[in-house]
Amino acid sequence: MSSAATTAAAVTTSTLASGRSQDRDLRSLAFLGALWFSLFFGVAVLFALIVDTAISGAPRFDSALFTQYTQTFDPERAEALAATGRDPKDLSAAYTGFRSGIVGSIILMITTALLAIPLGVSAAVYLEEFASKTSRFSKVVEVNLQNLAAVPAVIYGMLAATLMAVVGVQRGIAIGGAVALALLILPVVIITTREALRSVPDEIRQGSLALGATVWQTTWRQTLPSAVPGISTGTILGLSRAIGEAAPLVMIGFGAINFAPEFPFVTSKIEAFPLEIFNAASDSKEVVQQAASAGIIVLLAMILGMNAVAIIIRNKFQRSW
Repeated sequence: MSSAATTAAAVTTSTLASGRSQDRDLRSLAFLGALWFSLFFGVAVLFALIVDTAISGAPRFDSALFTQYTQTFDPERAEALAATGRDPKDLSAAYTGFRSGIVGSIILMITTALLAIPLGVSAAVYLEEFASKTSRFSKVVEVNLQNLAAVPAVIYGMLAATLMAVVGVQRGIAIGGAVALALLILPVVIITTREALRSVPDEIRQGSLALGATVWQTTWRQTLPSAVPGISTGTILGLSRAIGEAAPLVMIGFGAINFAPEFPFVTSKIEAFPLEIFNAASDSKEVVQQAASAGIIVLLAMILGMNAVAIIIRNKFQRSW
């Protein structure tokens, strides 16, 4: 009897275990299917949007997109355009371009880099190499850096606008926009620089200190050069985020400008590429909306290009310790 009972119990246990295993397999397959569906759906929607935008902007992928200003009338092309049967009132719209926005964004990126990179790298070096890891100050800064990286961009625009008003700087000039974008990417630069410094083995620091070098000499001559690939990658990724931002620049007072900035560029009124795209997309004329679609593809290509450069730098110069 006991043997039969034992056998029956073993069969029952095995059956239950097999059932649980099948349930787990089904749940795993369902979860994996949901993940694949989410991935496919996201990629498909993104691809459809890019293709639709590229098709909409295809008629405007020409030199005028880069060489003309926003809805600038070109009398030399008036006769040729009039021959196509279009309304003469649309002459300026048909040849609208983003020259001022592209030039302005380049100036903004250079000025933003000059402001954010030295300050961000210096702050990261201090926090990682000199500040006490157990002090309350370091812990507070650590938490706030993570929070600041997630703050909406428009908040940095409001902060920069207030700062410019206190200092007495005119609204809509390059330095104001650069300050807003520098504040935006500063947490990203600090965090990525700290991660790059942490990736350098402690043996390099200890060996330098053992040979009589000071902490500053070790940081300047050993740690920082070893972390340059990681710092460069993080910095470029931060700038690629900044180049596509429009909300902070609206708060600074950037508007429609149909001329090239004058030297010195940092104190001149400029336009930003994303803002020009937004203004063109809001226009009622179809040809201007086509230019906006073409501008979106150009801006996307610029951002992807910067990300590609960051990946190439990381893969080419990254060291295996």
